[in-house]
Amino acid sequence: MKPITKTVWILSLVSLFADIASEMLYPILPIYLKSIGYSILFIGFLEGVAEFVAGYSKGYFGNLSDIQGKRVPFVRFGYALSAISKPLLAISRMPYLVFFSRTLDRIGKGVRTGARDALLSEETTASSKAQIFGFHRSFDTLGAVIGPSLALIFLALYPNQYVYLFYLAVVPGFISIGLTFFLKEKEKENQTKQMRKTTGLFSYLSYWKQTNSDYRKLVFGLIVFALWNSSDVFLILKAKEVGLSDTTIIGIYFFYNLVYAVFAFPFGILADRMGLKRMFLFGISMFIFVYWIMGTYQTVGWIVFAFFLYGLFASATEGIGKAWISNLVPSEEVGTAIGMFTGLQSFATFFASVIAGWIWFTFGAGVTFLVTGLFALLVWMYLYFIPIGER
Repeated sequence: MKPITKTVWILSLVSLFADIASEMLYPILPIYLKSIGYSILFIGFLEGVAEFVAGYSKGYFGNLSDIQGKRVPFVRFGYALSAISKPLLAISRMPYLVFFSRTLDRIGKGVRTGARDALLSEETTASSKAQIFGFHRSFDTLGAVIGPSLALIFLALYPNQYVYLFYLAVVPGFISIGLTFFLKEKEKENQTKQMRKTTGLFSYLSYWKQTNSDYRKLVFGLIVFALWNSSDVFLILKAKEVGLSDTTIIGIYFFYNLVYAVFAFPFGILADRMGLKRMFLFGISMFIFVYWIMGTYQTVGWIVFAFFLYGLFASATEGIGKAWISNLVPSEEVGTAIGMFTGLQSFATFFASVIAGWIWFTFGAGVTFLVTGLFALLVWMYLYFIPIGER
């Protein structure tokens, strides 16, 4: 625990409370919107636009954070936007306000992501980077366990009282904002290497040409992987197809998040010792096994085991991937580097879900999972054989 600084603790707690607020609402948002008369088409369009906005803003604001040389204001403002967006859904049922609220939440995520991860990177050393990112992911994912649990308890006591749940989510959201005021900006020496001082809407995309080949090789592999790593909804639909009840499925999804939260930090420690690349490849191996199981077996036991492996996959890749990227670029470019990657990843995930949906509709669930597993194997081979240095 020695490398865990005060800043890392604060950022981890901020993410914990922010994720509690978000995950209290995420499972019930489509149910609530349907209950007040919105169609599946509108809900799908809303989520698609929201993810597009989040993807774009991660790159833009990550780049802006690097240009200004500041992190804390972006972190604070990003979490504030997300917290403020929560009660707006309960204030009015008008489509424009629903759209505005969901988009505001995703913009908040985009504003803070690159700056927050850059701030985490500044708190690391060469021997502690993965464990710091893993520690943060553990807290973030713990929020995904606590949030839905609180929502289920509340709705069990007060059935269908969705509006009050939106107000209740304000509490952990504002706690997360309050904690950001304990963050302090680090004093930085004058940078000898100046990035291009531009903040045009898509200027951050030029970073692809400015950065080094190791970054491009790694991000290329990760984006190809993201193009086949579809939404978790498809794993849940598979569990439903096998015949599991809604309660059991929710329980299994909680189990996945719990595995993720428990293993993210120890996997980070292991990655610092054995190498980030090896741990990341282990994670993709778990993903391949998950999709092979989902495409081959139809029993409850195998489905539960697959969700356990899926938790290991997330633990070994989410924080590790960002730590690996931050090792490949100068510290003053980390916001742009991670922001650009996470932005492209958001776009790729959207297309991955479209592709998976088409394959499922045309050829069935089994083919969907096996094809995805096959492409994941190709990415594993690419990352294994392509030399990617670590600075």
